[in-house]
Amino acid sequence: MARVSLRNVSKIFPPDVMAVKDVNLGIENKEFLVMVGPSGCGKSTTLRMIAGLEKASKGEIYIGDKQVNDVPAKDRNIAMVFQNYALYPHMTVYENMAFGLKLRKYPKNEIDKRVSEAALILGIDRYLERKPRELSGGQRQRVAVGRAIVRKPLAFLFDEPLSNLDAKFRVQMRTELSKLHIRLQATMIYVTHDQIEAMTMGDRIVVMKDGVVQQIADPTTLYDKPVNKFVAGFIGSPPMNFIEGIVKKINGSFYFDEGSFKVKLVDEMSDTISSYDGKEIIFGIRPEDIYDKLFVQEAPPENCVIATCEIIEPLGAEVYLHLTSPSRKHTFIAKVGGHDKPGINQDLNLVFDMSKVHFFDKESEKVII
Repeated sequence: MARVSLRNVSKIFPPDVMAVKDVNLGIENKEFLVMVGPSGCGKSTTLRMIAGLEKASKGEIYIGDKQVNDVPAKDRNIAMVFQNYALYPHMTVYENMAFGLKLRKYPKNEIDKRVSEAALILGIDRYLERKPRELSGGQRQRVAVGRAIVRKPLAFLFDEPLSNLDAKFRVQMRTELSKLHIRLQATMIYVTHDQIEAMTMGDRIVVMKDGVVQQIADPTTLYDKPVNKFVAGFIGSPPMNFIEGIVKKINGSFYFDEGSFKVKLVDEMSDTISSYDGKEIIFGIRPEDIYDKLFVQEAPPENCVIATCEIIEPLGAEVYLHLTSPSRKHTFIAKVGGHDKPGINQDLNLVFDMSKVHFFDKESEKVII
């Protein structure tokens, strides 16, 4: 396997569309790196530049110690798994998996060995004589992965490989790909728009927006310490709640004032937030950090907010409450236990866990705390 690195890589499509801008990224040997972001953010284009299917407009791409900008895709010794499987319908599973090796004129016994090993790892050894039309979506995806495995490439590239599967098979294949990474000890680069896939699979995650890398970090750091409002809102399900308001210093303590409610900041935030006294900022809090006061002992009154429950989404073990602030200017979501079901239009006394909130600059949207 090999390290993959991108140095100031950009992609400009005619006439002047900047699809990817100045990406600097190092994927370590044996790392599982996930690139995530909304449609059109440049993640697939970046992957295709690594694969050699798109030519970088600027910058350098290295696989191992070799710069590959001018190396054709077929000579980069990487394997790519596509969203649509890209299987040959007239070939059997065995023939699909063996096709690339036959083109490279591998001996038949070596092809048999590699195909058998990959099929056994992926649990498709019983289907080697079947055609793709005789397989389920999940089985077809395993064949596509098997075709990549037999080549023993320097790196595996996955371009939204689970998008065509139903919810149950997506969860199953997610687990199987993670196990496969551990077993193969391979360098894997995985593109998805699904932040749950990113959080559950990646050693590190690259979050992109409008062709620009927003943050690169492990899943826990991304979740707990987002660098800006976009990352904070994109990572997490349901997403982080954002409420606009003003920072106010009252009797020596700092408060966030939405207009119809105030909550007190913890003392440790005072030095950082002091320069925003009297200014508008964006308050961010995750749904799981909002509690019903009925279930919180000794909740500080300055952390409590009255809000109206408008919609209830029961999800078994948990419930999402869609709430409106007293001013009716802001809506937000609280995630509570499965048995905590208030009535529609009922006012709730909520507690904000102020030790876990985030604040963002209103202009730049960069994190303050």
